[in-house]
Amino acid sequence: MPEGIIVKALSGYYYVKPLREGLIATEEHSVQCRGRGILKKKGIAPLVGDRVIYILTEHGEGMVDELLPRESELIRPPVANVKLAVLLFSVREPDMNLNLLDKFLVHIEHSGLEPLIVLTKQDLADDDGEATRYVKELYEDIGYEVMVTSSLTGAGSDELRQRLTGGISVFAGQSGVGKSTLLNRIVPGLNLETGEISLRLGRGRHTTRHVELMDIGGGGFVADTPGFSQLDFLELGVEELSTCFREFAQYASDCKFRGCSHQHEPGCRVIEAWKAGEIADSRYDHYKLFFNEMKDKKRRY
Repeated sequence: MPEGIIVKALSGYYYVKPLREGLIATEEHSVQCRGRGILKKKGIAPLVGDRVIYILTEHGEGMVDELLPRESELIRPPVANVKLAVLLFSVREPDMNLNLLDKFLVHIEHSGLEPLIVLTKQDLADDDGEATRYVKELYEDIGYEVMVTSSLTGAGSDELRQRLTGGISVFAGQSGVGKSTLLNRIVPGLNLETGEISLRLGRGRHTTRHVELMDIGGGGFVADTPGFSQLDFLELGVEELSTCFREFAQYASDCKFRGCSHQHEPGCRVIEAWKAGEIADSRYDHYKLFFNEMKDKKRRY
């Protein structure tokens, strides 16, 4: 029986792209499939990104017969087997939002995915790239991979396409940062709808309606994920927050008190590192902000 990957799930149908080896897709069109009843009885719901064994039925349709083991699973958006989370944030229009970037990074760290920060619209920078360099150095020093792109000039597009081969990536970030424009440049002929930027609001209109994998070649698939823009901390315990700030790790183990919240405790090595300039002000400020936000939400629910 053939093997494939679910690239879209809509109205009870699963659209399966045939695979020939690993994640290398064939030139064939996706097969519209139903799920076998036994999957539903077992409480198994196929997700976009699932690798499956399917059976061809009549009229060119198929039946998902078996789900192969998942490497990862995201709840929101519902995507399986994602390896890389690509976080797109623009240099201008809308302006860089480090608060939101850090919030995304917390969720990505908690989910266990590998993050890649992509700074878009470099061509709009009006400070000779000084702000871009600052952000790039800040997050690279922490240990994150950062790329700089411009959909207008094409800078960074080839490097990003190469980075995305051999696995499933989710695209997320601020609305209006150019996700669709960048994807259109990475995948010629894709022709995704692009949203206009509202300068008054500083954000764009959401143009993505459902999760769908796009084959970019070389065994690479990209999911444009509208659900990733709706971030809250309900699935994350307040005691887990500090572990999602990776630069805290080398100091937290030496804190005087076990379970240190890194807020006000004496002998807190994280606070000492921050005061010594070893942890960036913006990162520590956002940690405190998220910590208090989480405590407030837990009290309300």
